[in-house]
Amino acid sequence: MHSPANSDSGVTRTETGGSWGSIVLLKPCFKRYAPRVVFGFLMLMAVDFIQLVVPRIIKNAVDDLQHGTATFEGLVRYGVYIVLLALGIAVMRLLWRNLLLGFSRLVEMHLRNRMFAHILTLDRSFYQRVTAGEIMALATNDLSSVQLACGMGLVAFVDAVFMGFAAIAFMAYINPMLTTVAILPMPILALLTRLLASRVHTRFKKVQEQFSSITEFARSAFTSIRLLKAYNQEEVQTDRFNAMGETYVRNNLKLAYIYGTLFPISGLIGNVSMLLILYFGGKMTISGIITAGDFVAFISYLFLMTWPMMAMGWVADLFQRGVTSLGRINALLEEKPALWDPPALPEAAAASTLKGNILLRNLSFTYPGQRGATLRNIHLDIRAGQFIGVVGRTGAGKSTLCHLIGRLFPVDDGVLFFEGTDANELPLSAVREAIAYIPQDVVLFSDTIAFNISLGKPEASREDIEKVAKAAAIHDEISAMPDGYETRIGERGVKLSGGQRQRIAIARALLLDRPILMIDDALSAVDMETEHTIIRSIAGYLKDRTCIAVSHRVAPLADAREILVLEGGRIVARGNHEELLRRSRFYATIFRQQTDPK
Repeated sequence: MHSPANSDSGVTRTETGGSWGSIVLLKPCFKRYAPRVVFGFLMLMAVDFIQLVVPRIIKNAVDDLQHGTATFEGLVRYGVYIVLLALGIAVMRLLWRNLLLGFSRLVEMHLRNRMFAHILTLDRSFYQRVTAGEIMALATNDLSSVQLACGMGLVAFVDAVFMGFAAIAFMAYINPMLTTVAILPMPILALLTRLLASRVHTRFKKVQEQFSSITEFARSAFTSIRLLKAYNQEEVQTDRFNAMGETYVRNNLKLAYIYGTLFPISGLIGNVSMLLILYFGGKMTISGIITAGDFVAFISYLFLMTWPMMAMGWVADLFQRGVTSLGRINALLEEKPALWDPPALPEAAAASTLKGNILLRNLSFTYPGQRGATLRNIHLDIRAGQFIGVVGRTGAGKSTLCHLIGRLFPVDDGVLFFEGTDANELPLSAVREAIAYIPQDVVLFSDTIAFNISLGKPEASREDIEKVAKAAAIHDEISAMPDGYETRIGERGVKLSGGQRQRIAIARALLLDRPILMIDDALSAVDMETEHTIIRSIAGYLKDRTCIAVSHRVAPLADAREILVLEGGRIVARGNHEELLRRSRFYATIFRQQTDPK
């Protein structure tokens, strides 16, 4: 089964990806940790309530002093109340910080795990569109923005709303008219926040996209450092990186102009409210409408309201950043693989039936986004245990043939069969577990040689690892290294030569001991004599196994049961070595060129 590959570029392909609808991604976490979140917010609101009680105690103390009824014991008692409340605030603040900020880290962990697991399900069509730098930016910068929104953003929002309304209630209890005067400027802040929120979203999206570009550029430079040095490109790359950094700073400054406006205006509105209270509240106190204690308490409540007013701008910024990043993450999670498993045929049953019989019936293939077909009307019947060679000019479709047999790209129904069963009716994992594939571009991990050889079979013994290394003609070179098989080979095997990397990849495939072995020109970096040695060494592994070997050199394929000559995506000649020397001018020509000592 397959679906058309998405041809759009990047994972931020639609504006809806950044909408508030992406919040549904957080629903499982809120549901799973609901008791933790609820209890955390209860502690937070308890802290806020206690903070609102303190001005009442101060009011009583001030009124006692004003009326001349204050005593030393009474003032000490008020002080003890305040200290006890402060201790309660400290304990409950510790609890809500652990519960709520810890919850934001759990959200971050679950989203990161979900992203990683989903990325591993995507196939080559996705990685041809999306750079590694963009994925890294999503897993770092964007995920951090979501974590902040779910942590301090959510805490500040609930805190500001509860504290704001509670403070208004306490202020209204003292004097409703004075409270109305105090909150008159607040609609201005609400209107400003609404106007700037959409601009924050747009500009923050540009910031994140530029961060993705910087990350990808740095990753590419580090992995290609030897080539850059060989071409003396250090200064050029530095200048390009500086230019990208300057663009990133400019985008951040444009963003800062917006949300930076919210803070001073929030403070200004809070100070305007304070000025109004000092004027009107002072007159009321002088007139005896409210007591001095009420006036002091009212100012204290207004101070407590200043934080909610200022916090709303910060919260709006955090939420807009978080929603924008969540939309980008959601766009990644909405990516669908071009290949997926059919609902029928259990995997275990399917795996047990794959012995190495492969049938291609009128197979044609065109890469997404390309016009011309890479393979055209390929007919091929491979029986289990056969050794099939494939030769052809660069771009003839040799690697594509391997990719399709290895189920790395989707094919139409009725063109590819394993053991007589349509490939689209077999689980992908069952097919891939039957194939040991050595790609043209060898991939090694920054770990030990033993780890890289045993990648597909981590339980393999050292004896098994050395056995396949000998078959790949790499054992002696590994043994000569200071740490032998425990030698760390660096990023992508940077410490090894091209031929060594290829032979380690061959050893890795041989260790899997699978019924189908595909070698996609994986000996191009070794000399012809070593290539012959390897082919002879692995002959024992090929017994009763299907082997498909792609090579630009024809001599190693001389023992193949059948050799295919590809040109322009078609099979233009086929037969054994002797037959092709007579029938195919191309095959005979390259054979003479490769074997002629002159």
